[in-house]
Amino acid sequence: MRVVLRQDVDGVGRRGDIVDVTGGFARNFLFPAGRAIVATDGVEHQAAAMRRARDQRQARSREAAMAKAQVLAGATLRITARASGKGKLFGSVSAADVADAAREQKGVDLDRHQVALDEPIKLVGTHEVPVHLFEDVGTAVMVEVVPAG
Repeated sequence: MRVVLRQDVDGVGRRGDIVDVTGGFARNFLFPAGRAIVATDGVEHQAAAMRRARDQRQARSREAAMAKAQVLAGATLRITARASGKGKLFGSVSAADVADAAREQKGVDLDRHQVALDEPIKLVGTHEVPVHLFEDVGTAVMVEVVPAG
């Protein structure tokens, strides 16, 4: 069955794509959730418009991500946290803390999900943190954790 996707569906396609799926998948999953409609001649023109709009939106997002990457490339973000005398933090520095520091110190709005921190930072010092801004646009920032006081 040929359908036009109204939303991105993992493993199937992206918004505006015309794809062939099984009838059961379309009737039981895609149609009830409003994720797809049957591909008729008139709908295919709408699909082309949806793809054009998606491509334009992606181009704008990529440009914005590249601008953010230029600002953040090689930047050092300073975060103050309470720590013991041995340099171990009371608590930790999370991805949300890094995103807040980027907003305050560099004026770059980051979502905490864009900060690729495997584990929270628990030690005083300088740490390299990767930031994924778009599908293929990313950079790394240095996070300097200093003890409060």
